[in-house]
Amino acid sequence: MTKADTVIVVKDLVKKFGSFVANDHLNFEVKRGEIFGFLGANGAGKTTAIKILCGLQSPTSGDIKVAGFNVYTQTNKIKQHIGYMSQKFSLYEDLTVSENFRFYGGIYGLSNKLIRERTKTLLQRLDLEHAANKVLRDIPLGWKQKLAFSVAVMHNPEVVFLDEPTGGVDPITRRQFWELIYEEANRGTTIFVTTHYMDEAEYCQRVSIMVDGRIEALDSPKKLKETYQAASMNEVFIRLARAQKNTE
Repeated sequence: MTKADTVIVVKDLVKKFGSFVANDHLNFEVKRGEIFGFLGANGAGKTTAIKILCGLQSPTSGDIKVAGFNVYTQTNKIKQHIGYMSQKFSLYEDLTVSENFRFYGGIYGLSNKLIRERTKTLLQRLDLEHAANKVLRDIPLGWKQKLAFSVAVMHNPEVVFLDEPTGGVDPITRRQFWELIYEEANRGTTIFVTTHYMDEAEYCQRVSIMVDGRIEALDSPKKLKETYQAASMNEVFIRLARAQKNTE
């Protein structure tokens, strides 16, 4: 992996809150256009690490760069080059679909002309042009999730962070959402995704699994299943969690 291909570099990331260690010497790299799964149970340290990578928190120590920018000194630059979709729905329910695009496009610094062009393109891609003037609260959750993803990529970021993006939607909508992820990755966007659906880990090109603040495994789903002689990623996760529990 050459330097130009590497979009996220994390070396010995440590984050402490008092005596509690949320992230314990994390090491990984993510390349351009990769779909990278960041897995772990609640409390494993995933959200803390994502906040650091997004420039929202400072690490206690470590060498971390996102899109070539330093998380200690260039957080504003990082924010300009990433997109983010939280597990809690982030668009405004009392605005129309188009108004949400216009609002976030303005935050991203896009011109009015570019906002109009990107809104039209993204709604066509979703086959939701007919919903442009609908108030967000009146449309189905599955549409909202797809729209939130589209808003997160409307400024063509280098990296998109997706935090539990498919929570609460049905299996068919989840699959459609992952088709959007693949399309975006094929355009060269790096996708950094957390999920608690272990079957979704199979869709990622590489997966890291965190247990109690540490990365206990990192590889492709295929190789992880071979290493742990498991039939599924869910089984891999359970074996890692049990092994950690037995060492306590």
